[in-house]
Amino acid sequence: MYQFSYAEIMEDGVADAKDRERQALSRSIDLLTAARDHGGYSREAIEALFYTRRVWIRFIEDLKQPENQLGAELRANLISIAIWILKECERIRKRQSSNYQGIIDVTTIIRDGLK
Repeated sequence: MYQFSYAEIMEDGVADAKDRERQALSRSIDLLTAARDHGGYSREAIEALFYTRRVWIRFIEDLKQPENQLGAELRANLISIAIWILKECERIRKRQSSNYQGIIDVTTIIRDGLK
């Protein structure tokens, strides 16, 4: 029989959560890349923007929780980045921008920082 300490269980939980976050960001990057490559305001664009918005809204909700273990300054910075991404998604949706690459670059940096 195995006995796990609370710290080991929590460490596994955090690792699993980071892995899920990496997967969600990777999926967003893949969808945004497809939308960028397809060009115009296509079905790929709609899917990419919808998914990306859901991911970043969820991140904001998580970052605002008092139980979130990240430091206050890092949480504030990530929320600011999320707001920028949401605004860029809206600009693309309104056909005022086609800055998929900017969103891809920032999302890639965030994803790669989740180690």
